Amino acid sequence: MKLTALSHLPDEQVSHNPAIQKKVMLRSGDLPLLTHFSQARFAPRQVAGAHAHPDMCEVFFVESGMGIIQIDGQPYPLEPGVCVSVEPGEVHEVSNSGGEELVLTYFGLRVTV
Repeated sequence: MKLTALSHLPDEQVSHNPAIQKKVMLRSGDLPLLTHFSQARFAPRQVAGAHAHPDMCEVFFVESGMGIIQIDGQPYPLEPGVCVSVEPGEVHEVSNSGGEELVLTYFGLRVTV
């Protein structure tokens, strides 16, 4: 068992844009197949650049704010309550398209082959 609280976690940098801050609630090794469980906060116009993970799925849940996630070049709107899954190898980019902070809670699952 592991218990964490966002209010007690340090801010860390998102690897795809160090200006974006996140808090990591669970890390690789905490649960089987889980690579991370985190919450990221995007200021207006911040972008986590396009990238893909060959061995990981990611799931994003929009807590607040507005944004766009592009998956393989196709844009999809992000708004509170939206959940998006990204398959291994899909190129994805997340951007805050609104005037307020975009808050995403997300996790990754390692794909076993």
